[in-house]
Amino acid sequence: MVAIEDSFSGQIATKTSTPARLPGRSPGHKQECPCHSAQCSLRRHRLLGGGCRPYGFALPSVPKTSRCFLHQQALLTNSQGRSQSATTEFMKSVLIYSGGLDSTVLLYHLRAAGHTVHALSIDYGQRHRCELTHAADICKAIDVPHQTADLSAIQPLLAGSSLTSPEIEVAEGHYTEESMKSTVVPNRNMILLAIAAGHALSIGAEEIAYAAHSGDHAIYPDCRNEFADAMAAAILLCDWSTVELSRPFVDWTKADIVRRGAELGLPFAKTWSCYQGGDIHCGRCGTCIERREAFDLAGITDPTPYADDAPDITTLRANNWRL
Repeated sequence: MVAIEDSFSGQIATKTSTPARLPGRSPGHKQECPCHSAQCSLRRHRLLGGGCRPYGFALPSVPKTSRCFLHQQALLTNSQGRSQSATTEFMKSVLIYSGGLDSTVLLYHLRAAGHTVHALSIDYGQRHRCELTHAADICKAIDVPHQTADLSAIQPLLAGSSLTSPEIEVAEGHYTEESMKSTVVPNRNMILLAIAAGHALSIGAEEIAYAAHSGDHAIYPDCRNEFADAMAAAILLCDWSTVELSRPFVDWTKADIVRRGAELGLPFAKTWSCYQGGDIHCGRCGTCIERREAFDLAGITDPTPYADDAPDITTLRANNWRL
């Protein structure tokens, strides 16, 4: 049995005393996961072998089938200081998959951790729906089951974003700029997570994974931790079966994600980020600028072809990644 290390404190989880009863729970619920904290990206825990739900207490001495879900993943910290999941046995995961850089790294990351991944893409009538072709091609190349949910009919109901309203131009520049708010699709992540939850429950998956990262929080309200925590709680209540919501990259930067992709041998050039949805990345919209900056900060060569009028890296660096 491998000892489980708390990635936040660096301490080995051992049971030194009986934890206090959780507020509002019956006297029988006396065990709490030792990692439960504001930093934890998986706050809804359960003992895989039964017992206290949604919390569990991970001990090196307990059988494998009774480990807390989070500690079964054994969160570790690598040399770059970012947390990553080690191998998790027999985990079936539904991945919300766009074919973009972040979700493709997560696809490879989950497979490397031993997950059986079912990739789910959503066509909500987005301007850059070419990403769906990239998603299908990547999954086919590595033999990952992939399905696309056609929700394109809801496009008029999600108007007001440059991604769903053709008359609104896609803003150019860095993601921190106010203009990037025009790319927010109303309530998109709640819709995507709801569809993924239904799919996960229908195929008996234990987990829904999506690639929200620390850089998303500034612009997108539905990438905030508070939103994801509320969705995780709702998903736990929506059915008799339990499905966890996993955000392995929630504390990672985009550069961290690129580094992890390089470690996994990711075919970066096959991924799609550009919101313009043309034949080639424009190199100027928010996602293109973020993509280019991430490769540069990670020290990884960017193999992505960009349009001829895209600013060069030297100019972007000099302007602090602003046009």
